[in-house]
Amino acid sequence: MEPTPDPRALGVFLRARRAQLTPQQCGLPTTDSPRRVTGLRREEVATLATISVDYYTRLEQGRVRASTPVLTTLARALRLNDDEERYLYELAGRTDDRPQRHRPAQQTRPAMRRLLDHLTHTPALVLGKRLDILAWNSAATALYTDFSALAPARRNYLHLMFTDPAVRKLHTQWTHDARDAVAALRMEAAADPTDPELTRLVGELSVRDADFRTWWAEHRVNSATYGTKHYHHPLVGDLTLDCDTWAANDNSGQRLMILTAQTDSPSHDALRILTSWTAAQTPSTEELKR
Repeated sequence: MEPTPDPRALGVFLRARRAQLTPQQCGLPTTDSPRRVTGLRREEVATLATISVDYYTRLEQGRVRASTPVLTTLARALRLNDDEERYLYELAGRTDDRPQRHRPAQQTRPAMRRLLDHLTHTPALVLGKRLDILAWNSAATALYTDFSALAPARRNYLHLMFTDPAVRKLHTQWTHDARDAVAALRMEAAADPTDPELTRLVGELSVRDADFRTWWAEHRVNSATYGTKHYHHPLVGDLTLDCDTWAANDNSGQRLMILTAQTDSPSHDALRILTSWTAAQTPSTEELKR
């Protein structure tokens, strides 16, 4: 049985949020008369939310429970971000009624696309949310697989780790690498647990692979941005590559994953041979299009 929401807590949050806004931010007219309160007045919030001042006052005082339509208009009026809106619905005890926001299709950042074009002998991927593979270069194709030949739903790093026999065989330490990938996805899930594509991915892999079911249930998380991967490629043999990822600073969730070998090492020579053999057969950059 879910706990009964405390209407007073909702009122505290509403007062705190309106105190952080100004009429100018909300497109309201300004006057020269002094304001007795910091931020928006109750009357202004009520106007923005198209509800009566009396009803809004009772909401702040905890004397009435907010309906779902009112929560929707309040979230818009108070300019709540996604986390704040989720918190609003939790305080009101209407988490299940919260509307799902439209999630725009992921598009590779132009700067990352240009960088991929310049990395000719270095495998590189652009990973999006849920470890989706958004873009790649010819060196990544040479190492892993022809991503352009895959259906869009299969262009996912974790999906390939568990369902593609060739990719799975490529990893000589598959158990270690796969568990780390599951832990990375588990950490992402905390930021957007209601993502329907995440639910679909986890559901499919849980049905298809017992190891995934076990590791997902462990709730292990991992945000490591570097490490070493060991591969055995059918064309050039063993490769030991350093794996580094850099996150974009635009809140897109995109990361650039680059695999490099120590200079003058056998892996460095093998990687150059591999990418040279395949450079003429694949485009320099492939990008997911939806």
